[in-house]
Amino acid sequence: MVEVSDAEVSKLQKTKTIGIIGLGDMGYLYARRFSEAGWKVVGCDREDLFEETKAKFANENFEILLNGHYVSRISDYIIYSVEAENINKIVSLYGQSTKFGATVGGQTSCKQPEIEAFEKNLPPDTEIVSLHSLHGPNVNTTGQPLVLIRHRASDESFRLVECLVSCLRSKVVYLSAEKHDKITADTQAVTHAAFLSMGVAWKSINQYPWETPRWVGGMENAKMNISLRIFSNKWHVYAGLAITNPSAHEQIVQYSRSVTELYTLMIQGKKDELKARVFKAKESVFRHISDHNLLLDDDILQNFSLSKVPPGGKQANSHLSLLSIVDSWFKLDIVPYDHIICSTPLFRIFLGVTEYLFCTPGLLDECIQDAVDDVTFRQDDLEFTIAARTWASIISFENFKLYKKEFEETQAFFQPMLQEANAVGNEMIKTILQRVQERDA
Repeated sequence: MVEVSDAEVSKLQKTKTIGIIGLGDMGYLYARRFSEAGWKVVGCDREDLFEETKAKFANENFEILLNGHYVSRISDYIIYSVEAENINKIVSLYGQSTKFGATVGGQTSCKQPEIEAFEKNLPPDTEIVSLHSLHGPNVNTTGQPLVLIRHRASDESFRLVECLVSCLRSKVVYLSAEKHDKITADTQAVTHAAFLSMGVAWKSINQYPWETPRWVGGMENAKMNISLRIFSNKWHVYAGLAITNPSAHEQIVQYSRSVTELYTLMIQGKKDELKARVFKAKESVFRHISDHNLLLDDDILQNFSLSKVPPGGKQANSHLSLLSIVDSWFKLDIVPYDHIICSTPLFRIFLGVTEYLFCTPGLLDECIQDAVDDVTFRQDDLEFTIAARTWASIISFENFKLYKKEFEETQAFFQPMLQEANAVGNEMIKTILQRVQERDA
C-alpha cells in the first residue's frame, strides 16, 4: 500500500483532473473508486453510445464526456482502459489531444504493446506511468496487487499517480513493462489455458459438471468455480494477455504439449514413465512444500460446491489439467512462488489446489493409478486434450476473431449457471485469501 498523507491527497484533488478513456468493467471500477475518494473524474466510452453511457452512469460522481478528445485535453492523468488489441488504434485517435505536460497510462494486461502505442502516438512532452490491477472488477481491491510502471515521468507526476491509487488500498508493485509481461505470463497464461480448456471440453460433450456424480469433491469444486468465473468475464480480458504477450505464446503451446504427452502416457498404460515424469515436476515446483503448510485442503473446498448431486465417496480422476500445469512449469523452468506478490486471486486458489494434489501424502500416487487404470474420465480427458491444442493454435495464429467465437460459444453454454457460480466463487476467494494472509503473517 502506498504511503500518502491526507493533506497531500487533498491538495492534489483541488487542482488535478483524472480522465478515463473506456468505461468497461475495469474503467468503471476506477472511475467510481477515484470519484468516491474525492478526485475530479471525467470519462468516456464509445462516441456512438454517448447518450446511452450518460444515462447508464447518471447517478455516479464522475462526468461523462463525448469522446477521448474532450477527456484528454482537460485531464492531468489519463488512463486508457481499452482492449489490448485496440490500444494502438485508440491512442492514435485521441493521443494528440493530450493536455500539455499531462501523464498518460493504460490498464491493459500486456504492457509492451501499450508503451509502444504511447511512444508512437503521444506528444513528446507527455509523461507515461502505466498501471495494472491484477484482479477482476468484482474483487475487493484492498490488499490486491497493483503494478505501477514508471516509463518516463518526473517525481511530481509519479507521485500524483501514487496518491491517486492509494484510495484502492492495493499492494503496489513497481515493475518495468518487460518484467510485468513476463510475470503476468508466468502466473496467468497457462492457468487460463487450463480452465478455458475445461470449459470447452464440458461444452463439447454437452455436460454440466455440477449435474454428474463424477464431478463431486473439493478439487472438482475449485475447477468448476474457477472455470465458470473466467467464462463470466469478457473474452478480451484473456485474449489480450494470451495473444499480445509473446511470453504467453510459448507457455500456452507448452501446456498443450504437456497435456498431449501426459494423456498419451495414460492411454498407453505407461504408468512408471508417467509417474517418473510427474514426480520430477513435483520436485522442481514444490520442493519447499510439505503437507504441514498446505494452503488448502479438500474439506475447505467442499464448502463451495455448485453440484446438485449429493456428495458421495471419492471419485477416480486423472486430474490431467492439474498434472499438465505443473509439468508445464517444470518444462519452462517456472517457479510460481517467485512471483506470488504479483499473483491474481484465481492464481493463488489454483496454486493451492495443485499444492494439495501434489503434496498431500499418497494423493498423487492415487491420481496416477486412476489415470492409467480407470477409464471413467477417458472421454473427458480426450476432449480436454483437443481443447488445449485448439486454444494453443488460436493463440499461436493470433486470431482474436476465433478466440472470441470459441470463448463466447462456451460462455453461452454455461450462461444459466454463471451468476450462481460468481456468488459461490466470491465466497471461495474471500475465504482462501484470508488463509493466504494468515499463512503469510
